[in-house]
Amino acid sequence: MQLNTISTKILVTFSLLFLLFTSCSKLPGADARKYPPDPKERVKKNLEEGRGFRLDKTIDKVRGNGLGGGNFEFASSNELWRASLDVIDFMPLTSANYSGGIIITDWYSNNQVDNEAIKITIRFMSNEIRSDALNVSVFYKNCEVNLNCEVFEKDGVLKDELIKEILKQATIYQKQSKDKDFKPYKPSTLDKD
Repeated sequence: MQLNTISTKILVTFSLLFLLFTSCSKLPGADARKYPPDPKERVKKNLEEGRGFRLDKTIDKVRGNGLGGGNFEFASSNELWRASLDVIDFMPLTSANYSGGIIITDWYSNNQVDNEAIKITIRFMSNEIRSDALNVSVFYKNCEVNLNCEVFEKDGVLKDELIKEILKQATIYQKQSKDKDFKPYKPSTLDKD
């Protein structure tokens, strides 16, 4: 019984020592020469580059000091969502639910092919701009003269082109957003020493 307790203490001690020594390693990408030594200047630089938030403004929003009841600009800041709506803007929408992560169009026909219409459903699996972040379904409806319609889902060129165009447009929006938010860091007089 005593041997088991001693071995447990040794194991815990070595685990703590391992965590202590591994936590002292240098963080990747952190170069002390690129950041000012003064904490206030580091905070200022991070805020200028868009890598932080101000707590005083957040508290004002929570308290409701004339800043509105919520933040409803979230959907417009999502590049994939905006790009998807822009790519299928020629089609009438049945449902566009940002919180549910889905866009459903109504049946659309360009009248070039009689009795045929398409419907597109876009599901968002992630907010990241990557090919597996979207699940696009394209449905076709063929109707005969006596209104006997057949509806089927089909993978093909249209689905691939939609995904490609949405990702391309989302990448453009993301780059524009980063360029707009970038503010060059202006070193203070403390950095010139």
